[in-house]
Amino acid sequence: MKPKVYVTRELPERGLKIIKERFDAEVWPEYGPPPKQVIIEKARNVDALVTLLSDKIDKEVFDAAPNLKIVSQMAVGYDNINVEEATKRGIYVTNTPGVLTETTADFAWALLMAVARRVVEADRYVREGKWKVGWHPMMLLGRDVYGATIGIIGAGRIGSAVARRAKGFNMKILYYDVVRNPRMEEETGAKFVDVDTLLKESDFISIHVPLTKETYHMINAEKLKLVKKTAYIINTARGPIIDERALYEALKEGRIAGAALDVFEQEPISMDNPLLKLDNVVFAPHIASASYETRSKMAEMVAENLVAFFEGRIPPNLVNPDVVKVRNPVKML
Repeated sequence: MKPKVYVTRELPERGLKIIKERFDAEVWPEYGPPPKQVIIEKARNVDALVTLLSDKIDKEVFDAAPNLKIVSQMAVGYDNINVEEATKRGIYVTNTPGVLTETTADFAWALLMAVARRVVEADRYVREGKWKVGWHPMMLLGRDVYGATIGIIGAGRIGSAVARRAKGFNMKILYYDVVRNPRMEEETGAKFVDVDTLLKESDFISIHVPLTKETYHMINAEKLKLVKKTAYIINTARGPIIDERALYEALKEGRIAGAALDVFEQEPISMDNPLLKLDNVVFAPHIASASYETRSKMAEMVAENLVAFFEGRIPPNLVNPDVVKVRNPVKML
């Protein structure tokens, strides 16, 4: 009998095909996420769950799932999963790291360029028929990127990839992380500084840290007071790292120049969020890793993690290695 798997969203074909071939798989058919109660009901009789960031997998889900052995997440982050609780119960948790590094860095750079040079505003300006004069020396002035100072908060894979791109723009690169990254310093000339110095000196601030208790509202009202009036903040990490209310006030009052956001405290963003009223913010719907190649590879990694576990091997992208002390991988394939 094939292991039973519940997949909370339609995945790219490359990974989903493997899952359907190797497992007794059921896939949530709708575009939006399944309600939590549906996940709880489906989890009652499955051996594995395939999840996304929008699926809250906590003690309530685990309590309802006596046969659950592994949660295979299609994302790098896994703050939606109670990993500590999973480990106690011998449930493996896997993710899909590495593959989206360059794609996410590309998108962070796209947001940076868009907000600096007012690309979205310019597009709207043309579409709405406001372009009445062929050329004017004061039309839609933005800020230069080449030669500016970029501050990178988080020097992991994605932060390092952003730094490599910044080097090509001859930027001065500052970075902050809880752990120094000598390789990034050597490759890009990046300088390690404390977070306050980074905020004070950077023209562009790009965020690439995971969401933890320590990074929640890391960029708050007090920190925003340190930022240059001419600086921009770019966030492709997690929404709650920035206190959105404080960001709105800083932007509205002109205390910082602009922001470009792919992630938000509430997703999808509420249409009454005051940030949406501001022209100096560029928005995207959490699509930093959204390329055909990357999403296909992520889905394939999800499948590979499942197959490895049910072939009796430790999955290649295990995020809670201590679980091996509680339960060995299960050979069911």
